[in-house]
Amino acid sequence: MDRFDAMQAFARVVETGSFTKAANTLHLSKTTVSQLVQQLEAHLRVRLLNRTTRKVNVTPDGAAYYEHVLRLLADMDDAETSLSSALASPRGRLRVDVPSPFASLILVPALPAFHAKYPDIQLHLGVSDRVVDLIDENVDCVVRGGEITNQSLVARHAADLPLAVYAAPSYLAQAGQPDHPSELELPHHRIVGFSWARTRRVFPCIMRREGESIDVQGRLGLVVDDGNAYLAAGRAGLGALWLPSYMAQAPVTRGELIPLFTDWQLDPMPMYVAFPQNRHVSAKLRVFIDWIVELMGQHAPVVSRPPLRAGAGF
Repeated sequence: MDRFDAMQAFARVVETGSFTKAANTLHLSKTTVSQLVQQLEAHLRVRLLNRTTRKVNVTPDGAAYYEHVLRLLADMDDAETSLSSALASPRGRLRVDVPSPFASLILVPALPAFHAKYPDIQLHLGVSDRVVDLIDENVDCVVRGGEITNQSLVARHAADLPLAVYAAPSYLAQAGQPDHPSELELPHHRIVGFSWARTRRVFPCIMRREGESIDVQGRLGLVVDDGNAYLAAGRAGLGALWLPSYMAQAPVTRGELIPLFTDWQLDPMPMYVAFPQNRHVSAKLRVFIDWIVELMGQHAPVVSRPPLRAGAGF
């Protein structure tokens, strides 16, 4: 028995609550993971897990041992990364999940610089606006905007995205250009809504100007849960929408979208890089987080320090 492999297998079963999920994230067979844990229990002469046909629960002895295992694995990683060669060139696979517009407009165009600096990091990029389960899917970190509801995540506030209201020329030609945000609630106007992946709530539009505040509701003509589809709907003239400036910049330059209510303000959307709190921050993860925070700061610097929060978003 390789005790390191057995401890890794045991830790992943505890974290995922399943031999099958642990096997998938470790790229091993379920039989192999089960055998490794059994061998570890035999070596320690203690039951670490209670197994039923439906779920796996950690025993009190297993829970205590799990904490020791996490420290041992972290110490081993620290020992490897403390070598000058490892510090100079972090290596290994890194799984990251980011929103689709952020990936296509900011992250992917900047990746050549990241790979030039860290050529031995293999980045596995998940691109979606859904809320991923970092433990079950073995994702190292995510970039998300909005509120965090999962208290098991540690999040680093990376940017505050300026938001504004836009509409396509074709939409304004049909519905007319509104002079005040309240006009968007008139029957002949439509809104394109963006819904959070987890809650399905439509992202609100609260606008402010010199002490005046209005929560724009409007008539929803379409609701989507993907940032690229949301932008495409606005460009197609399906209604007014509120966008981060980095998503609107190119369509505005090309004349595909027109800014509305330029003397009004929306609260910026905070952006976070989040990772599981019980996961050791390896050298490769640390340099990626630092790099992406710097990258996001170039597009939308932090302007406030709100409470810890994140979720899904643009």
